[in-house]
Amino acid sequence: MSLSKHIVTDLTAAMKAQDAARTSTLRMVKAAMMNRQIEKGAELDDDDMQKLLRSLVKQRRDSIEQYEKAGRQELVDKESAEIAVIETYLPKAASREEIEQAVAAAIAETGANSMKDMGKVMKSVQAALAGKNADGRLVSEVVKLKLS
Repeated sequence: MSLSKHIVTDLTAAMKAQDAARTSTLRMVKAAMMNRQIEKGAELDDDDMQKLLRSLVKQRRDSIEQYEKAGRQELVDKESAEIAVIETYLPKAASREEIEQAVAAAIAETGANSMKDMGKVMKSVQAALAGKNADGRLVSEVVKLKLS
């Protein structure tokens, strides 16, 4: 079963179980999915769906950052719950150790030795971690740490 069909099936199950939080999140995911399908003009494959889900998670993380600055803990909790639901459809996230190993390998591969080479290293690391759900912000942090 494709990821998009799996999400629609889970949405139906969440509605039947009267799980309001999960239903709300999956409805939002389905709406984003439909919008992306309209933009693309075709059905989304699993790779497109994973990109969409990663962007939704990133949006929520950015929102959490803003809500924490504003002292809105109830909104932080809501966004965190949405992230937890969305991440169930993504592959397991890459650990910090895996990211550090990929960065070390990329630095060795590209021969990078300064912050000027950060773009090459980031591109190589993202390619190496393509199958895993790697947090771009964490990858960038590790690359900066290793290159400085």
